[in-house]
Amino acid sequence: MKLSGVLDKAIALHDLTVEEGIFLLEQDQSSAIEAIRQAAEQMRRSLCGETVTYVVNRNLNFTNICEQHCHFCAFRRDAGDDGAFWLDNAQLLEKATDAVHRGATEICMQGGLNLEAKINGRSLDYYLDLVRSLKKAFPQLHIHAFSPQEIEFIAREDQLSFADVILALKNVGVGSLPGTAAEVLDDQIRRQICPEKLNTSTWLKIVGLAHALGMMTTSTMLCGHIETIEQQVKHLEEVRSLQKIAVKKNYSAKISEFILLPFVGQDAPVVLRKKVGRDQPDLNKTLHLTAVSRLFLGRWITNHQPSWVKLGLAGATEALRWGCNDLGGTLMEEHITTMAGAQGGTCLTVEQLQKAIANLGRPYAERTTLYKKLDKPVQDLPLLIS
Repeated sequence: MKLSGVLDKAIALHDLTVEEGIFLLEQDQSSAIEAIRQAAEQMRRSLCGETVTYVVNRNLNFTNICEQHCHFCAFRRDAGDDGAFWLDNAQLLEKATDAVHRGATEICMQGGLNLEAKINGRSLDYYLDLVRSLKKAFPQLHIHAFSPQEIEFIAREDQLSFADVILALKNVGVGSLPGTAAEVLDDQIRRQICPEKLNTSTWLKIVGLAHALGMMTTSTMLCGHIETIEQQVKHLEEVRSLQKIAVKKNYSAKISEFILLPFVGQDAPVVLRKKVGRDQPDLNKTLHLTAVSRLFLGRWITNHQPSWVKLGLAGATEALRWGCNDLGGTLMEEHITTMAGAQGGTCLTVEQLQKAIANLGRPYAERTTLYKKLDKPVQDLPLLIS
């Protein structure tokens, strides 16, 4: 297998095989990795142009009380633990008000799997109430909320179908589902790092069903821990296959973006931290995987975003030279990765995002959650609530 031939195939927008994807990740010479980077950039320019986009958004993590014990998660708590929290609707509305004042067009809402989060004995009613409360106050906000794991949790607790849950959430105003809880879509790895979580086939089923029901999603991969490059490429193949189905069936909804989420181990549970033996992400390996992800996913998923929370703004900005076309969101507050010991921060201003992009000599544009470019960047306003 020749590197130039594989790269030419990818640039021509022909799908790479799993074996070719593995071959690209096996390259360890600096000249080969640079050739992969350049090919990823050529594909990015062809599919997305030079403009780097970003979204003005706010995370709302409504609770960190969770029934599960994932080996990478420093966020979850049991009820009554130090640091456990469960925000009520008034607190969430206060944070949303701040976000709107600062120009947010999106609220990203996820939380722990809290067995007590019910209204009239139903989990679904609790989640519907969260969304209704936000949409009543701010109907213009895009609600990007509830991972496939949360969909599975609600359905399991209330003995509902996944379709029932997705449609109910869609009907009250959820605009898209985060493609988190994917971790690595390989059950051998999942049994080791998140044994209580939904399995690969269930994650794929829920995301595919969301597309069939008209609900857009994103996609992610938790990388840089104990997974192999073969498992990384298998994950990319699963995500690409899912997108192909949505496109070929002409669904109105599909995957809007792909995000690599490198493992942060500094304050993560010791069981996985010891196996990884590294507190912060390996930037070079993450960038290599970033470029290969762009080449492997090809024309099927055109928007690629790094995580500035995990890599830091400098690392995420560098990823814009490895095939990424989007720098993510302002977030305004971030708990999940920060509690694991990430050093990227919890909030960036619009000005910081714009400056980072401009320093690369590339234009920037604010976008919506679903990648519609807005005519005018939103002015960054003073922080009202920490």
